[in-house]
Amino acid sequence: MTYFHQLAKQPGLIQLQDDACNLLRFSKLNLAAGESYEAEVAKDREIMLVMLAGKADLIVNGKSFANLGGRPNVFAGNAHSVYLPKGSSYTITAKTKCEIALPSAPSSLDTEAYEIKPNEVQTGTWGTLNFTRYFRQIAVEGDGHAVSSLIIGETITPSGNWSTFPPHKHEVEAGGEVFHEEMYYFRNASADGYGLAQHYSPERGYDNTYRVTDDSLLSMPHGYHTYAAAPGSASYYLWFLAGNGRTQGVSFDPKSGWVQKMVGIV
Repeated sequence: MTYFHQLAKQPGLIQLQDDACNLLRFSKLNLAAGESYEAEVAKDREIMLVMLAGKADLIVNGKSFANLGGRPNVFAGNAHSVYLPKGSSYTITAKTKCEIALPSAPSSLDTEAYEIKPNEVQTGTWGTLNFTRYFRQIAVEGDGHAVSSLIIGETITPSGNWSTFPPHKHEVEAGGEVFHEEMYYFRNASADGYGLAQHYSPERGYDNTYRVTDDSLLSMPHGYHTYAAAPGSASYYLWFLAGNGRTQGVSFDPKSGWVQKMVGIV
């Protein structure tokens, strides 16, 4: 089973072939200015179109969303996103060079497409000391957005800091833990920057550490996970989950979970 993927550097649609997660899928669009892409959402899935960089116009089932995006890269402000409901048809036309994320998950929801503007994204800080990181919640439980199963946001990890710490998992229904698959799509602020991701499961007998470079993705259908950004380059990851409802519940690795209690992580 493959958990870590390096995405191809190519124009057009990049569709991740993942054999780890059953619920989540990920695709990415790289468009030059003036290029268009047309597609349909599967009748049993939903997509959150996230503008990673650049500006574009979008039409979904005849409804127009003009001037989406505008940030030059993922580090320069909050995301501009559009929810694409199941069975919808859409056409996106790049006004500038664009990078667009298309994470998807199962859906039984009947609703119309809608946008989530940058000023609607909830922002804040998780952790403390050298495991401080900054979150941007795009669509989470309780924010009023109509979503069937996707939970999605972004995290900025400063140079040299840890993120997703203490390591946690969300694979069973027990003791407050709730089952969710998760994926992280990574970017680095420096071309030579990288990070280290650890993904492990004592119960399943694997313990993997990956050198995380730009444009890579980690699939986590189960197992504990944590990440550290190497000094000299801030890191970004788009995180998205799907599973049993949209209420999240995790279990920390008991060998390091005490850190959460000692320093009072929010």
